[in-house]
Amino acid sequence: MAGVVAPLVALVSRQASQAGSSVDATLVLTGRWSLGRRLACGALALAVLAAVPLVHAAAQAEKTGKAGTAKAALEAKAANTTKAAPEAKAAQNTVTVAVISLEGDARYAPRRLERAYPGHPTGRPVQAARLAAEDAAMELEIAGVSLKVREVLLPDAQALPKALAELKAPGVHHLMADLPLAELNQLVRTAPAALGGAIVFNTGLDDDALRASQCAAHLLHTYPSRQMLADALAQYLAARSWRKVLLLQGPLPGDQLQADAFNHSARRYGLKLTQTRPFKLSGDPRERDLSNTRLLTGEREHDVVAVMDSDGEFARLLPYATQWPRPVVGASGLMAAAWHSQWERNGGPQLSRRFVRLAGRPMQSHDWAAWTAVKAVAAVLVDEPGAPVARQLQQLRGGVVYLDGFKGPRLSFRAWDGQLRQPLFLSHIDGVVGTAPLDGVLHPTEVMDTLGVDEKETLCRARP
Repeated sequence: MAGVVAPLVALVSRQASQAGSSVDATLVLTGRWSLGRRLACGALALAVLAAVPLVHAAAQAEKTGKAGTAKAALEAKAANTTKAAPEAKAAQNTVTVAVISLEGDARYAPRRLERAYPGHPTGRPVQAARLAAEDAAMELEIAGVSLKVREVLLPDAQALPKALAELKAPGVHHLMADLPLAELNQLVRTAPAALGGAIVFNTGLDDDALRASQCAAHLLHTYPSRQMLADALAQYLAARSWRKVLLLQGPLPGDQLQADAFNHSARRYGLKLTQTRPFKLSGDPRERDLSNTRLLTGEREHDVVAVMDSDGEFARLLPYATQWPRPVVGASGLMAAAWHSQWERNGGPQLSRRFVRLAGRPMQSHDWAAWTAVKAVAAVLVDEPGAPVARQLQQLRGGVVYLDGFKGPRLSFRAWDGQLRQPLFLSHIDGVVGTAPLDGVLHPTEVMDTLGVDEKETLCRARP
């Protein structure tokens, strides 16, 4: 066998050298090549793949004394494959994923990014989308498809129709939406007609309404819903027998929505709210008590303090500032998250390091959701490379396309609301303490469906 592999190694090395690559062909052929590196040229990959059956045939021939003839045939076939590789690469179908975001998005205001509130984005996720396209390049190339990421930065909401018109010409149908709620709803309403069919991925909003009354057949969610995040926390508190909860709630509409989700989860998992107390950050001396953390947490009967703060400024001040020594959960302290840069299993460190090299900052939940959206496009393209966009949507929304999210179990979309079912991390600023669903939580069909709205509870009626 070694006598056959040696000329192939030399041949592939010559191809890599001609393509300007520093790839070690021996590592490629023996499987010891680092996962973090990618083939520098398509011709090299095609040459190796096409030569695998011939290597086996040559090995058999070598055993029967015909190795010389087999090696010559191998070299001739590999040379022909090398010549054909550029033609095959040129014939590849290119699919574009458009990352649509808003220039004046308040989530990316310089002051907010500087403060880096827990659970909030620390940068735009377009780099995560590009990383996913890079990660999927090899399997897509085998399927005869290439994936390109195109950034579309809207100056304002009025620019959306023009942007969609510009995307229609090159045949773009896959949209990754990094938008505020109003602009996302506008995109969902207009994209299918403007593009002749579209799949829209929500990668940054946890609004439960987007999975219920405002759902759409072509809208998929890789970012977890608010109810999923609340259920993950409630499961952990119940498992630790921290069942008496003091709830602190802010004045913003988002704070009320967080509180509603947590109250629903508390009833589901048997938690008791000892009190619900309002907080408010204000410069008015008459309201100073509403921001006094010791006064707000003076009640002694609780096991844990849950803070509902969609803005994040008050919540970050609460841990270690309570009247009694109690853990803080919710918008600070122990939080539920789609991703944590200190996740150390299932390939998590490798993904986090690749993202840091590309973006210059740690990967957050919003980045992971963007990365997963592009991986979902890649997965459906690999399964059915020539399928029309309507068929791709049915496959994704039907839950028959599976993704590796580097979290352990394989991931898929729920048919009833388009939400990606996924484990969530129970984490604090320094690390991950657990994952939800927790051990012992049961479901008749899929345990990950214990997080969020199950099929019998859904208000979404839109289907592709």
